[in-house]
Amino acid sequence: MEIEKLKILLEQVKGGEIAVDDALQSLRILPFEDLGFSKIDHHRQLRTGFPEVIFCQGKTVEQVKQISERILAAGHPLLATRATPEMYKAVKEVQPAARYNELGRTITVSRSEEDAGVSGILIVSAGTSDLPVAEEAAETALMMGNQPERLYDVGVAGLHRLISNHEKLLNARVIIVVAGMEGALPSVVGGLVDCPVIAVPTSIGYGASFGGLAALLGMLNSCASGVTVVNIDNGFGAGYSAALINRLSA
Repeated sequence: MEIEKLKILLEQVKGGEIAVDDALQSLRILPFEDLGFSKIDHHRQLRTGFPEVIFCQGKTVEQVKQISERILAAGHPLLATRATPEMYKAVKEVQPAARYNELGRTITVSRSEEDAGVSGILIVSAGTSDLPVAEEAAETALMMGNQPERLYDVGVAGLHRLISNHEKLLNARVIIVVAGMEGALPSVVGGLVDCPVIAVPTSIGYGASFGGLAALLGMLNSCASGVTVVNIDNGFGAGYSAALINRLSA
């Protein structure tokens, strides 16, 4: 059905019955591909600038494999988050070029290796325990055409580690700050820079951190201007937002 609509649109454009802009507008709302257990939105890239991303948590290995196969067959790049090694092996059967970030738990297949990506995004982590979330953010930004810079293990317990990298902070166009425990680091960074700071609370911490809730509330109550907050452990959301900001800034 979708192919038939595309053919009709193409003929209408060729015959001058419809303008190119109107055809593009129609393409934005064309239907999805229904696999029964999943409805793949192949036109998300046309609407938002980036194709659908697979959130693997809760899905079976076979489901991830089938969704990946259809996304790749449509000519889209692939980003799958919260993926297991078993899921990666299954996707690699479909596309040998698939890459797995074991720390960030992401599976990626790029369209091209030619573009080195745009600089401007700096990803800062408070501690080594926060790296899985930080790496998810990094892989997301990378897949969206950026070349993120990493600055890890510079939390408030040793503030001199952060201050010694002051120049990197000042050169960034957008900064992602990933922190657990009490979540203080984004406030510190926000008070040092003149660019947007995206705070990511992680579920790292002892009992009273309540699985990241303490860090989330601390970041939401930040006294530093320019700090915005995504959900607990949401590295993907932070990386996506940072990529959009960097696109506008660049």
